[in-house]
Amino acid sequence: MATLNKQSVRDEIDRVKTEFDQLCQAGKVSGEVKALMSTLLLVVELILSVFLEKTTKKNNKNASIPSSQTDKDETTASEKDSHGKGKQERHSPIQNTRTVETVSVLSVDHCSQCGEDLEATPAEEHERRTVIDIVFEKVVERHDAEIKQCPACQTTTKADFPINCSGPLQYGAGLKAYVINLVVCQMVALGRVQKLVNSMVGIVLAEATILRFILRLHQALESWEQTTIEKLLQAPAIHVDETSLRVDKKNHWIHVYASGEWTLKRLHRKRGLEAIEHINIIPRYGGVIIHDCWASYLSYDHCDHGLCGSHLLRDLTFIIESNGYAWARNMKRLLKDTCVAVAASPDKQLDDKAYANLQKRYRNIMTRGKKQLPPIPPKPKGKRGKIAKSDAHNLWERLEKHEKAVLLFAKKSEVAFTNNRAEQDLRMAKVKQKVSGCFRNSIYAEAYCRISSYLQTMANKGYNPLLAIQMALAGEIERGE
Repeated sequence: MATLNKQSVRDEIDRVKTEFDQLCQAGKVSGEVKALMSTLLLVVELILSVFLEKTTKKNNKNASIPSSQTDKDETTASEKDSHGKGKQERHSPIQNTRTVETVSVLSVDHCSQCGEDLEATPAEEHERRTVIDIVFEKVVERHDAEIKQCPACQTTTKADFPINCSGPLQYGAGLKAYVINLVVCQMVALGRVQKLVNSMVGIVLAEATILRFILRLHQALESWEQTTIEKLLQAPAIHVDETSLRVDKKNHWIHVYASGEWTLKRLHRKRGLEAIEHINIIPRYGGVIIHDCWASYLSYDHCDHGLCGSHLLRDLTFIIESNGYAWARNMKRLLKDTCVAVAASPDKQLDDKAYANLQKRYRNIMTRGKKQLPPIPPKPKGKRGKIAKSDAHNLWERLEKHEKAVLLFAKKSEVAFTNNRAEQDLRMAKVKQKVSGCFRNSIYAEAYCRISSYLQTMANKGYNPLLAIQMALAGEIERGE
């Protein structure tokens, strides 16, 4: 029995179409039969296209499932040269750490061969082996304020406490930074943080106390957030994206804006235009926004747009696997080759001649693709709504309509080929939701967005999170700018 696959089915349909065209040219087909067969072949093409797409399984290679497995941005020079080592962290010591180092000399008293006494013989060299360990030390500072009564006027006077001792019991910046780091960066649940701190230093922190630490840092970063917004508005290009987050059993959205070393995440109940207008960054921005072709972003025509190449490559891969269209294969090859060429160029962009040649090749592929796709039948009279189209049609129309946005990475050096930066900044929010569940109050979700934005920004500048948190609590954020 003959086997059927995607290619054999398409070859058979092409053979039938060729034979039918030959019969039409020979005049052996009447006009009525010709019209009927043309309509039938059109319907068969549409059914085949949709059927092949439905039977092709989507995965992280041909669709955004999941976004956390997106390939890295090949146009970023730092990623190309770093070999996966990431940002170099600044070796600024934290104020509440110390290193106790001891050196012990292991002497040789006698020869292992003949037993000769070697106590008076000087050593020629030393071989060192090191043991590093951690000892958890709880530092308790007690301040006893004297209270005296004046013998002259009988007035009682009490000594002033330090400024950081506003109540009977206080926790130091080191403990606060450690707890906040566990909750926000390490995504440890509050109950496990309590147990961990108790096992280390014998202190049971109430959940309300831990949450006060977080809100205190949230308030301390208010001015930093305004500074970050101003920095983003001045950037030549920003990456934007959004992801869902459960807050009080309801779906909210985290909107991220990132450029260079700066990252800003804001929480809103909506995903589209209402949220964008409320955050009020894109409406005031005049550069290039890089995104995944979300319609809400495209509604702003006062700024340029760059489409994520990773999304396009995955969509093209799906079209190739499902329908085997040559135009999709050629377009995928063109985008990948252009990405490599841009990354290898000194200016990270193509010159005018090379860009004009790129546009010509792009449009030729689109012209051939239009001929390969089956035509869309007209919408019946009286029927409302849009005509259902295959994924291949939708992708072709997106590439044709947004040609400038697709190729903008080759024309402007500040525009990356992908939107991986924004997606990477959002990944930890999804991990936190999986590990610790949803937030019970929106104020803590907003605090998480602001604090994680700050810590990601400081990590891009080389600061470790414990030092960054202590700097913010002490009002010394300017040191990291």
